[in-house]
Amino acid sequence: MAGDQAGKTAFIGVGVMGETILAGLLRSGRPVGDFIVGVRRQERGDELATKYGVTVLPNLDAAASADTVVLGMKPQDLAGALQEIAPVLRPGQLLVSLAAGITTAFIETHVPGGVAVVRVMPNTPALVDEGMHALSAGSHCDEAHLVEAEGLLGATGKVVRIAEKLQNAATAVSGSGPAYIFYVVEAMIDAGVMLGLPRPLATELAVQTLYGSATMLRETQQHPTILREQVTSPGGTTAAALRYLEDHKVKAAFLSAMEACRDRAQQLAADS
Repeated sequence: MAGDQAGKTAFIGVGVMGETILAGLLRSGRPVGDFIVGVRRQERGDELATKYGVTVLPNLDAAASADTVVLGMKPQDLAGALQEIAPVLRPGQLLVSLAAGITTAFIETHVPGGVAVVRVMPNTPALVDEGMHALSAGSHCDEAHLVEAEGLLGATGKVVRIAEKLQNAATAVSGSGPAYIFYVVEAMIDAGVMLGLPRPLATELAVQTLYGSATMLRETQQHPTILREQVTSPGGTTAAALRYLEDHKVKAAFLSAMEACRDRAQQLAADS
């Protein structure tokens, strides 16, 4: 069966991130026939088939029919999914795991020997093709497997290879990072309203400020400290605001929050 489906990619556990990557690949021009979706619930399969035109199969058949399998379920559901599809997996087949905190070693103990595993920490800006994907190779990955994984993920953003020991740190920075940014923008909008701005105007001001600032960081390649100093006149309004943030230890709070995120990722692995 696998020989008849050479080159195909199966998506199993098509949650938000799995669907995001599938949709991005289709937007990039990849033929819909390159992809299979594995489901447990027929209603979800019908929804995806209608939305994208993809072939939908039970999980076991989808895994058997593909050279690459993208695992997009929640971390706590991964072991059960691996147990379900392990009987049809084969050496050389590529598994791309999107499950936060779950190590390649854990996955390798649940699949036949020789199956290549790539662990990925994606993030939600992949929804607009501006994702940040950090990937790490398992013990059976070769360069071709990594290139294949990069090709899949690159349809929705930037991809970097990192040592697996850095994955939990990447989770704290980029995986969960969008939530921190949205939290700050939410606070800026609320502050604008408190200061008398209509909410739509406060939103437009904050969102465009975020977009412009991020664009400056990427295009100028300047250190954020330099860009911050360019905005901060001695004794000016920005300096007054930044002093207040320093007095309230906002930077220290971010450091502690990101440590907590890393620690939770480690705990997910320990609990799996």
